[in-house]
Amino acid sequence: MHHNITLITTVSVGLGLALILGFIAARLRLPALVGYLIAGVLIGPATPGFVADVALSQQLAEIGVILLMFGVGLHFSIADLMSVRRIAIVGALAQIVVATALGAALATYWGWPPGSAVVFGLSLSVASTVVLLRALEARGLLDSINGRIAVGWLVVEDLVMVLALVVLPPLAGWLGGSGDAVSEGDLLTTVLATLSKVAVFVMLMLVVGRRLFPWFLWKVARTGSRELFTLSVIATAMGIAYSASMVFGVSFALGAFFAGSVLRESSLSHRAAAESLPLRDAFAVLFFVSVGMLFDPMMLVEQPLRVLSVVAIILIGKTLAAFALVLLFRYPLNTALSVSASLAQIGEFSFILAALGASLGLLTIEGQNLILAGALFSIALNPLLFNAVEPLQRWIRSRSRLARAMERPEDPLAELPMTVDLEKLTGHALLVGFGRVGSRIGRSLMEQGVSVVVAEQNREVVEELRAAGIPSVSGDAAEPEVLIQAHVARARILIVAIPDALRARKMVEIARMLQPEIRTLVRAHSDEDAAMLHREQVGQVLLGERELALSMTRYVMEYLAEGGAAERQA
Repeated sequence: MHHNITLITTVSVGLGLALILGFIAARLRLPALVGYLIAGVLIGPATPGFVADVALSQQLAEIGVILLMFGVGLHFSIADLMSVRRIAIVGALAQIVVATALGAALATYWGWPPGSAVVFGLSLSVASTVVLLRALEARGLLDSINGRIAVGWLVVEDLVMVLALVVLPPLAGWLGGSGDAVSEGDLLTTVLATLSKVAVFVMLMLVVGRRLFPWFLWKVARTGSRELFTLSVIATAMGIAYSASMVFGVSFALGAFFAGSVLRESSLSHRAAAESLPLRDAFAVLFFVSVGMLFDPMMLVEQPLRVLSVVAIILIGKTLAAFALVLLFRYPLNTALSVSASLAQIGEFSFILAALGASLGLLTIEGQNLILAGALFSIALNPLLFNAVEPLQRWIRSRSRLARAMERPEDPLAELPMTVDLEKLTGHALLVGFGRVGSRIGRSLMEQGVSVVVAEQNREVVEELRAAGIPSVSGDAAEPEVLIQAHVARARILIVAIPDALRARKMVEIARMLQPEIRTLVRAHSDEDAAMLHREQVGQVLLGERELALSMTRYVMEYLAEGGAAERQA
């Protein structure tokens, strides 16, 4: 009896070859994802030998996108998204305009018609969800201000692309593609209908989903069945993502993101994230393999200059646009470099846009192949851009007075307001970071009557703190100017509440130079970071999991001691 084993073959060969080539890439000190991409090229239709099912691989990759965005939602609350809404919305929209204009200008120079140029430019403007999240998670930046800005920026890009996917078909006739041109009234109706559907979906998630899904997860957990709990997490992610796409016209990625965001309200969100992690990792690998399968290596021989031009727009044009925009919002140089590196690639939405453009007669096969080539090379080179952030930051600050001046030109948030009584700040606690951990520390200290000064990169948070009468400055506390403005010389203790070991080490070094007697308390992100900080002798180092274990052990020992005392008295 013959069985159809296309799915098994595709998954087995894809994962097996990705493992081998990923291992080789890692031994050569290259990012493992380079091996995954090459694995996809080798089993794709453009190379001889075994050819995997491309359509099936794309669906498996889509599952990876859903699970990854669901995982981000579990860690990234709506409050986090709203805290960076100003820079995320304006920055994402401006970058889309710049990247689209660059891509369209290049296509027009090649002699392409206007419709093809617009679709081509749009496809180069949106970053890959999978690549960005993997890069942030690998560096422990997902919970940082830089990570929140990048993810918020990405969510806005996804929303814009959802709108573009809806608007393109009725506009195809106007742009020179297939189909009849529609009236302005019909186009406006289509756009309003799309925005209404998205708004209804978001409201349902925030009002109904926030109560229903955490309750459901808790009911399943009470059964005591681990596999049922895992199934409920995956089924919720897939079900909401699918329903969002089919009913509301929202992308799978956005649907999954909001599914994770509402489940984050549950006390079981950390367990849900841990249970879904192995599947997320496996399907993320399949995503990179599927990207490689779509690439035709002959493009490098037939159109090398065009491929190079596309890669330059993605890696240089988009990067410089994001870099300039973040600096214009007066965020530190570190944030500008990190966010621009995060977005210097393209991925799944670019493929969807290119496929839609081709089906509407707006994009040629050559255009699709160039977009795929740009995705392949930008994804492969993106980790190298991240690795260049620190040395580039040092180089800019050591050689460019203009760059240093650009960071905070006459910035009112860069120094404490005149209303702050500096005499009362003597012996204060200097708190770096006012996120989920820092805000709890700060409020607890202030409730105990301790004077607190906050140094925070998120300008919106600084504005809110100042409105509440809490002394705070905006900027990267790894820079001497920021700690000076926060009056570290008057501080009694420095508390670093951000999970960034390298920058924390710099903060402690600067603080000790300016105030040799200062005590330091640093938060570590992992055991490796904690060990490194201990070696550097940065002061007291606390790791979340370790402190939780110690607290629980202390509680148990106190309880047992009380029980023993009660028995002796009896």
